[in-house]
Amino acid sequence: MLPSGYERLLLGHAVAIARSDVALNIRRSLVSADGSRCTLHEYASRHPSARLMQGRGATYAVALPQSTERVVVRHNRHGGLFGPITGFLFFSPTRAPRELEVSLALRKLGVPTPEIVAYVLYPPGGLLQRSDVCSREIAGSRDLAQILARDGGTERAAAFAATAELVASLARAGARHHDLNAKNILLTYEMAYVLDVDRMTLGGKPEAVLAGNLARLGRSLRKWRDRFGARVSERDIAELEAGTRRVLQRAS
Repeated sequence: MLPSGYERLLLGHAVAIARSDVALNIRRSLVSADGSRCTLHEYASRHPSARLMQGRGATYAVALPQSTERVVVRHNRHGGLFGPITGFLFFSPTRAPRELEVSLALRKLGVPTPEIVAYVLYPPGGLLQRSDVCSREIAGSRDLAQILARDGGTERAAAFAATAELVASLARAGARHHDLNAKNILLTYEMAYVLDVDRMTLGGKPEAVLAGNLARLGRSLRKWRDRFGARVSERDIAELEAGTRRVLQRAS
């Protein structure tokens, strides 16, 4: 069953699930200027104003065809030890449908995460498929790892405060993120958003979820400090944990 407000697009080389108001724009993105078929990721990579974003695999921020709406387009991709072997191939229907489902659930529960505009599967009906995911661009955002690598006290303090609010919202929602790391927290000057939500489980007990998410994020922060020289100390990590608990206490 399709989520409310989304529709299915059936094409010769792909099947897409898209928000109804941008479905035609998504359809247009899957046909090249010469009329040949292309993938959503290929459209994004060839766009004259595409902005390449840092992360695992090539991710592009672009405008959809004949639209002012800017989106971020990326492949679904395996991580871990087998990532270089399995690459972009998943058993049908890939992770993309679950990512949309979890994203919609999180937004209803008050957890900030970029809205998923569409996903596209290739080829239609295949046992193994690739998928591209298209989400709304959060203007002026950077991930937590970038901020900790470059910015000073004021920016870092604001980033940690917004991260505490985000981690608290995950606990309230019972959302355990099994790969909560410094690259999966996107920040603006006002708030933090969680990424890679297909790696979440919902329905957990808040205290257990909080402990698990804080432990995973703490490991990531130490990795970025030890391997990449990020400006984060054990005191910073402890204060982030304490700040998250204070946010939860205020809300209770």
